[in-house]
Amino acid sequence: MITYNLMDTGTDSLYEHLCKCIKKDIIQGNLMPGEKLPSKRVFASNLGVSVITVENAYAQLVAEGYIYSMPKKGFYIADVGVLKTREHEMIPEKAVSLPKKEIAWFADFSSNQTSSELFPFTIWSRGVREILSDSRVELMKNSPCGGISDLRENIARYLWDFRGMSVRSEQIIVGAGTEYLYGLLIQLLGNDKVYGVENPGYRKLEKIYGSYGVPCEWISMDEVGIRVEELEEKNVDIIHITPSHQYPTGIVMPVSRRSELLQWAADKEERYIIEDDYDSELRLSGQPIPTLQGMDVSDNIIYMNTFTKTLCSTVRISYMILPEKLVPRFYRQLSFYSCTVSNFEQYTLSRFIEEGKFETHVNRLRNHYRKKRDLLLEALKRSRLKDRVTVSGEEAGLHFLMHIRTEVPEEQVIEKARKRGIRLVPLSSYYYGNAKEQNVYVMNYSSIDIDRADEIMERICVSCE
Repeated sequence: MITYNLMDTGTDSLYEHLCKCIKKDIIQGNLMPGEKLPSKRVFASNLGVSVITVENAYAQLVAEGYIYSMPKKGFYIADVGVLKTREHEMIPEKAVSLPKKEIAWFADFSSNQTSSELFPFTIWSRGVREILSDSRVELMKNSPCGGISDLRENIARYLWDFRGMSVRSEQIIVGAGTEYLYGLLIQLLGNDKVYGVENPGYRKLEKIYGSYGVPCEWISMDEVGIRVEELEEKNVDIIHITPSHQYPTGIVMPVSRRSELLQWAADKEERYIIEDDYDSELRLSGQPIPTLQGMDVSDNIIYMNTFTKTLCSTVRISYMILPEKLVPRFYRQLSFYSCTVSNFEQYTLSRFIEEGKFETHVNRLRNHYRKKRDLLLEALKRSRLKDRVTVSGEEAGLHFLMHIRTEVPEEQVIEKARKRGIRLVPLSSYYYGNAKEQNVYVMNYSSIDIDRADEIMERICVSCE
């Protein structure tokens, strides 16, 4: 008769502990396939527990396939093959490579995180409470694959008011982050297409396209944007660009180059331009740059934008606007997908936009970041770096380029700055292949403590000596 010590069950109930004991004996080969287990009453009496405890343990083991029952005959050990238990095994110390603990930087110019002081917590939480009170029925309904109609309609109205874009709500597809939307586009447009990205550009795009197994070409840029002739040379079908504020160079593409691109797309069937307008709301001087989508008459522009820049980096709500001709194909091929943004967030954001609070919030952000940028640049002009630095691309978005004239190699500048708590990201790291420029740094300043500006510049200066 098999028996077990049921005195020390830990946090398990009696039947759970008994179940684990039997399972362990089966895995270790102490109980062999075909061997009969004691009847429930006899086993319960031998263990000093209730019949219900044994009955529940047997039922769980049957459900998991470790034992089986035969009517009027009893319970028997099943053949479970060769299984290994991890109990009492030591996991190798370096079996899994986990991210290193984040360094507490004095200034991290790689980060685009939003300060908690800038997020409208009070207004947002009030909106959440109102939605929970007023829209209970709607919250429980499954969202359409493209997102709830209220949000898409409010986005369409906002784009008309802010960007002069005339789009139907049906063209708008909402998703949790642009990376997810890129995946949808690849499925929609086909993995037999050649995708192009800007060089220098956002390196994650190459990884996303690579993860889907689609060919990806790096297209070089000149002083006004992506080189159209290279699109022809490399047989690109779909080009991903950031024309209103190229990342990371900050180039604003002029209308002449935009016209060339639109003509390139119109010259051949199934050519498309993905216009990433990721920080259009945060142009810090002058009016927003008109979109390519607004200029397009051939229906070849896929417009993408996100709320992660204007709300915060952890609010993963993005959207794309499909050309009219792609909308039927999208719903025919991909409508089986569920929208990846919860109804709670969609309805809250929709009301936030509808009541004008989003526009007010964006205006507040612009004022804040304009002041922050100016203070940082003023600290630069006061510093010992002033005669050795050229700044560009500071009029839009939340970064600028800082070109430092120094004999110290770029790698040494970065390492010396790191030792002083300053994280610098070189423009060269955004290039595929060899970079033309050295000691040019992409200065993302959204998360910088501006009260440290003078000390930050001094530490960078020392790193260049």
